Amino acid sequence: MVPFDEIFRRQLRDLFVWRRDVRRFRTDPLPSDAMERLIEVACLSPSVGLSQPWRFIIVEDQARRSAVIDDFKTCNADALHSFSSERAALYATLKLAGLEEAPGHLAVFADKASDLGYGLGSATMPEMIEYSVAAAICCMWLAARAEGIGLGWVSILNPERIHEILEVPESWKFIGYLCVGYPQGEFDRPELERANWEYRRTSKEFTVRR
Repeated sequence: MVPFDEIFRRQLRDLFVWRRDVRRFRTDPLPSDAMERLIEVACLSPSVGLSQPWRFIIVEDQARRSAVIDDFKTCNADALHSFSSERAALYATLKLAGLEEAPGHLAVFADKASDLGYGLGSATMPEMIEYSVAAAICCMWLAARAEGIGLGWVSILNPERIHEILEVPESWKFIGYLCVGYPQGEFDRPELERANWEYRRTSKEFTVRR
């Protein structure tokens, strides 16, 4: 067993604290192998039945990127209209994606038709396939932060439109679109908390004993 001492555990907790959902990126290019290295770390994540259902698309084509940005703008406008009064005014001030500035775009899917893992563990809970991919993204997120690279998960998108733009198989379920790049600043508090949209609760508020 590899020993992890108290110093490492404190540093690991600091990594969790300083991992942020980044929306404000510098335009500096990433190292040429950065995306591949982060994907490699993501693939170390556990998966139900060792199914490894993650599928990654590095989006480099400018026309496709522009189409994703247009879809975000459409979905974001729709989201704004779902709020009213003061909450709508606050929503309009939020920066919710770094699609136009981030040098790296990465789309992540779950391949629900793959026969890897032979269905172990997912017959009773098929959603474990998607959960496995989400866990892989979290591993990537932490690995990126450890390198000083920021990652932003864009969820204000139309999954069907993303399928069309990226021309992926129908069996692939869209999980997330990630902006990857160097952040403009470093923060230990979420941007939405700093913008007074919501605040982080303590773990006690989400814990129940039976």
